[in-house]
Amino acid sequence: MKEAVLLLQDGTVYKGISIGAVGTTTGEIAFNTGMTGYQEIFTDPSYYGQVLVMNTSHIGNYGVHNDEVESEGIKISGLVVKKFSKTYSRVDAGLGLQEYLEKNKIVGISDLDTRSLVRHIRDSGVMNAIISSEEIDIERLKERLSKVPSMEGLELSSKVSAVKKEVHGSGGYKVALLDLGVKENIIRCLIERGCQVTTYPLRTKAEEILSSDAQGIMLSNGPGDPSAMKDTIEQVKKLVDSGLPVFGICLGHQVIALSQGLSTKKMHHGHRGINHPVLNLITGKAEVTSQNHGFVVDEDSLKSNPNIEITHRHLNDDSIAGIRLKDRSVFCVQYHPEASPGPHDSRYLFDDFVGKITEHTKNTISIEK
Repeated sequence: MKEAVLLLQDGTVYKGISIGAVGTTTGEIAFNTGMTGYQEIFTDPSYYGQVLVMNTSHIGNYGVHNDEVESEGIKISGLVVKKFSKTYSRVDAGLGLQEYLEKNKIVGISDLDTRSLVRHIRDSGVMNAIISSEEIDIERLKERLSKVPSMEGLELSSKVSAVKKEVHGSGGYKVALLDLGVKENIIRCLIERGCQVTTYPLRTKAEEILSSDAQGIMLSNGPGDPSAMKDTIEQVKKLVDSGLPVFGICLGHQVIALSQGLSTKKMHHGHRGINHPVLNLITGKAEVTSQNHGFVVDEDSLKSNPNIEITHRHLNDDSIAGIRLKDRSVFCVQYHPEASPGPHDSRYLFDDFVGKITEHTKNTISIEK
């Protein structure tokens, strides 16, 4: 067993055992409270640039399956776990997690007190961190860590967005999806509802999307600071102003808010897990949701736009979890209704989106007649 060390920006040191690839990695440290679905979590593009702590004590015991990915390859920059299993018991798993991490060159550390670490993050807030299994000199690691930029001000969607336009499915509803770092299950959920989804790279101009046959626009999840995406915000404003139905998830939600003159802010330690309670203010019903975000729409900024209505709230801290425009078919949520393996409480939002597309199409035909 090879020794590894985890150093936090505030000087806190944890020692453990190396897992995954041997090397050194850096990123913003964050924790996920989910008890299952580690492969979907690791491949979620929204985690790009983050060292991830898994709260559940055993990771790796059911291996890796080819169908349980949200993008091509692992997107986290490093992994921290309590107990790591190099063997797996699931019959249809194609690979062990150790081999999967090595294949993707992901550096990790195990056998440390993750409960203590998570409490420290909850108390002190997220910060940058470095994991190394090749260098254990703390002073040298501190020097390297000091050069890692803060997540605030970083535009990271360009690191994970598609490089070319692609068409998925063959349904009758035409959806243009602006890829800010899309999870595959967003596309699957739309296809299941009869949509043909055309994904567009991050830098695509609104004019190109609006000149297509799109009947609705989807803005995906993604990593980084939304306020750093100046050009994307400008393009999204044009999409919102087009009159087409628009649905945003996570980073897409934040960019829609910014396009309407609202602001976002960095959270103390973010929301990441599959057990976050949200209240739908329209129906009065609560939903258990999957979340992964370190920024949130600043509620104070809503005063600048009376056309914005809050539709969902996070029940743990009362933060904004969803908004809609009062005069247009534009709505968005901070969490992940496409969550895989779950929960599925919020899948109705995709049905609502398709319903808005149907209504808008009928109204357009009536006007043309």
